[in-house]
Amino acid sequence: MRRQAMTVEHLWALPRVGSPVPDRSGELIIVPVTTYSMETNEGTTRLWAVNSGHAAPRPLTSPETSSWQPALSPDGTRLAFVRKLAREKPGGAQKGGPLHTDQPQLYLMPIGGGEPERLTDMPLGVADPLWFPDGRRIAFLAEVFLSAPTIEGTSELARSREEDPVKARVSEDRVYRYWDRWLTDGKVHHIFALDLDTGNVMDLTPGSAGWFPLMDPSDSYRIAPDGREVAFGACLSLPPHDPLLFGVFTVEVPDRIGPREAAGKLALLTSHHPADAERPVYSPDGRRIVYGIQREIDFYADRVRLVCYDRHSGEHVVLTEAWDRSAMGWSFGEDSSTVFLRAETEGCAALFSLDLESALREPDKNPPRQITSRGWFTDPRPTGGRIFSTLESLRQPPEVICCRVDGTELRRLTEFTRPVLAEVRIGAVEEITFQGAGGASVQMFVVHPPDLSIEEAPASSDSPASQSASADPPAASIASTPAPPGRRAHPLVHIIHGGPHALSGDQWHWRWNPQVFAAPGYLVALVNFQGSTGRGQEFAASILGRWGDRPYQDVMSATDALIAQGLADPRRMAVTGGSYGGYLAAWIASQTERFACIVNHAGVSDFQTEYASDVTQGRRRAMGGEPWDSIEGMDRYNPMRHARGFKSPMLVIHGERDFRVPYDQGLEIYNVYKAIGLPARLVCYPDENHWILKPRNSRHWYGEVLGWLERWLGATAHHGRESSAS
Repeated sequence: MRRQAMTVEHLWALPRVGSPVPDRSGELIIVPVTTYSMETNEGTTRLWAVNSGHAAPRPLTSPETSSWQPALSPDGTRLAFVRKLAREKPGGAQKGGPLHTDQPQLYLMPIGGGEPERLTDMPLGVADPLWFPDGRRIAFLAEVFLSAPTIEGTSELARSREEDPVKARVSEDRVYRYWDRWLTDGKVHHIFALDLDTGNVMDLTPGSAGWFPLMDPSDSYRIAPDGREVAFGACLSLPPHDPLLFGVFTVEVPDRIGPREAAGKLALLTSHHPADAERPVYSPDGRRIVYGIQREIDFYADRVRLVCYDRHSGEHVVLTEAWDRSAMGWSFGEDSSTVFLRAETEGCAALFSLDLESALREPDKNPPRQITSRGWFTDPRPTGGRIFSTLESLRQPPEVICCRVDGTELRRLTEFTRPVLAEVRIGAVEEITFQGAGGASVQMFVVHPPDLSIEEAPASSDSPASQSASADPPAASIASTPAPPGRRAHPLVHIIHGGPHALSGDQWHWRWNPQVFAAPGYLVALVNFQGSTGRGQEFAASILGRWGDRPYQDVMSATDALIAQGLADPRRMAVTGGSYGGYLAAWIASQTERFACIVNHAGVSDFQTEYASDVTQGRRRAMGGEPWDSIEGMDRYNPMRHARGFKSPMLVIHGERDFRVPYDQGLEIYNVYKAIGLPARLVCYPDENHWILKPRNSRHWYGEVLGWLERWLGATAHHGRESSAS
């Protein structure tokens, strides 16, 4: 069978493999896998049991109902997870059935199979279950109302608010909404514990009034090895949250879970620290807690340093101050002497190990040691002498892998994506460095159009280590190396990442997939311009107050280099981007006519009106001024103040539920385009936020974007797609 160029239908047919949960031996791994249906416009997550000895994966949960956030019991015989109940039949509540059938609840099942048992009936649902070490209790997160913080009170208040015709939202806070939801309803997460023998449920943090991490509250709390304490990260600032700050707390856990037991008193572990602290993790021997800190409250990309807290002496030691990378997803090894973590570095998310004892003695001389190279790993799960994670790249969707604790003997454990990948051709990837603004060395990934004239083994059949950019032609300085024989110029499409303090990594992207962009015949460039993460703090902070300066120059330099090598057709070039990438696309539109068209998804178009965003902390440093002060600084790189330069046709896309970059930003630049009399097209999704997440909306989005590119760049290799833009 001849393989095809990749389409959005292939993209959504690919299973999405989640982070593995291994048992203590590392022989059994629980893997969540999500599949999507265009017919239902929804996804379903199913839990699978994978044996590290290469036995075929075994489904544990039904394909009819989503199950997620698996947690294995300490003895490996039972599986707790979260599932959303099916709608209750009429009269079920009167017959003793669950009351809160529209909320996700906690379930338990034997690992060998059997019918799952529902354990909770929380009014606002549950999340992120964790087992206590004794195997008799399970902790979980659940939201409550601050004004009625009991289970019964929250249930009654939720029902009352649902029936109340007045839906007004009132606030005097600086932070009052986030991403796509309002924060004025008084909901906060508490940590609850469930006794499996008695069924008793207890709120362990009844005095907690702070939000858990607003983007995702999971993985923000841990249970001490003796089960007598819980540490967690939560908001410590008080209304009006100016500034918004997070800290690490601890709370004692009573010996028994019951109605007569009193919860322990909350203690702020990081009261000495003036900025954010997060994600406490206990050492297996219980002696220490490792957590992360940032030092700057007005720079969200300030790198995260690891800190070790000695629970006996009370001493806090910063372990990675001299390390110029930002720690993510840390976990202790089995012996309490090694911390495993991941960090972005040079366009990848690699795994690292930290010798804790050496770092405590001489932190500056003993930084984390990188143990993997190319590709994009998720948070490491060390157990049984191995590390478990997922690995992905620009050529390969995520699959579960394991390796030795030194990073060697890496092998893939799953192949959920192989059947779909066998149908498509994947474009080659190059990692390229070139000279950017100020002489800086700048990295980019280039995805080539798939060559449909030759056959090759599907990407998923390669070894795990080859699924990264390093499997393709080696990195080279494109400014000084001649183009390989047989190459020809293709239409060029830039995909500019958001942030701006983020990166285009060697990873599979579901919303902006470079392989789908390359499939029609485009050369796709992903430039990690100055301001991107993964190359040190100075590199990331270099564009503060100068959003349109060096990033613009770097994208232009990348364009020049690709043209000089004969890879890009200078007559057919486009710029696309979302969020900050949409901003930079709009800025480029105001500065040059080199590009045949622009795609601006959820981009900032006006710095002043972007003050309608959900989080405005740090805007002076980021954008160069405030509306009431240094307005000239704000206007220097504000696309709306340079609208006279708009020439290139622009596709403007926005979600109406976007609070990060409110959709008025899209309406504003579209209206200006129309007032000038320039070609422009507006696409608004009333049911999407900053991201396009629904399958059918995504299919429509890709149709609009690829149709716009074809309209202005000219036809290339055709494949079926939904579009009304041409």
